[in-house]
Amino acid sequence: ELSGHNGFRLTALMELLYATGLRVSELVGLRTGTISRDGQILLVRGKGGKERIVPLTDPAREAVSAYLTECKKISAIQTNSPYLFPSRGKVGHLTRAGFSHMLKGLAVAAGINPTRVSPHVLRHSFASHMLAHGADLRALQQMLGHADISTTQIYTHVLEERLNSLVERSHPLANPDFMIMK
Repeated sequence: ELSGHNGFRLTALMELLYATGLRVSELVGLRTGTISRDGQILLVRGKGGKERIVPLTDPAREAVSAYLTECKKISAIQTNSPYLFPSRGKVGHLTRAGFSHMLKGLAVAAGINPTRVSPHVLRHSFASHMLAHGADLRALQQMLGHADISTTQIYTHVLEERLNSLVERSHPLANPDFMIMK
C-alpha cells in the first residue's frame, strides 16, 4: 500500500533505486548522513568499502524529503538508528529480502508479473536507460560502482542488440518486400 509511512518509504526506495542504479544492499544500508546537506548527491559505500558519489534526481530528492518529513511526524518510528531505512531486525535496517518482498508486492499491485521485477532489474534498467540517452560509459561506471569498465560495457551490448533489432524491424531496406518506387 502506498499510503502512510510505508508508502513514503517505498516511494523513496523506488525513486532512489531507479535514479541511482544502486545495488540493493547499498540502497537498504544507506545511512542518514550519506545524503549531502543540499540533497543533491549521495555518498555511497559500495563493494570493497569503496566510496563513490552519485547524483540524485529531483524526484528522488523530493521522495526522500517527504519520507524523512513523515518519519519525524511519527514518534514511534523515530529511533537513534544511523540508517535511512531503519528496521527493528538484527541488522538494524531494511534487509535485501524485505525490500525484494515489497517490490514484488508493488509489481502485483501494478499488474506486473512479479517474477519479472527485482532490484537488479531496476539497476539494469537505470544503466540501459542512461546509455540510451547518451550517458558517458566512464561516468556510468563510476555511478554503478564497477571496478572494471568491462562490467559496465555489458550494458552497451544490450543497447546494441536493441538498436540492431529496431533496424531489422523498422528500416525499409531490411524488409525483403520493400520496393523502391520508380
